[in-house]
Amino acid sequence: MIAIGCDHGGFALKNAIKHYLEEHNIPYRDFGCMTEESVNYGPIAAAVAHSIANGESERGILCCGTGIGMSIAANKVKGIRASVCTNEFCTEMTRRHNDSNILCLGGRVIDEEMAVKLTDIYLNTPFDGGRHAVRVQQITQIENGEM
Repeated sequence: MIAIGCDHGGFALKNAIKHYLEEHNIPYRDFGCMTEESVNYGPIAAAVAHSIANGESERGILCCGTGIGMSIAANKVKGIRASVCTNEFCTEMTRRHNDSNILCLGGRVIDEEMAVKLTDIYLNTPFDGGRHAVRVQQITQIENGEM
């Protein structure tokens, strides 16, 4: 299950991503928003992040104007590694090297076509593990106050 969410700045991207998920028969849960009316991103980022942290969803995609606000908010939830990505390389690397579990995209930064391309890369790129697993474990140690 993929958890998705947006604020008004990422509404168009979220709809394009939903279309991609439906075309590829990928199950998802939409945490909002449901219109282009202005809304605060914090509660939506928290809902998506908690869905992943509690095991309800495998990964998430959050969209706002830049992706930054969603990323900052989602990363406050223990166990979340949310990454803002604007190109193919960073999207691949956030999965391969960082085991990112939330992709954050900006509707004022990229277009819908790029959002779909990045979603495809994100969902189809595995975590490399190995030396990168040690680094991800260190992130968890920081999160737990052990480092």
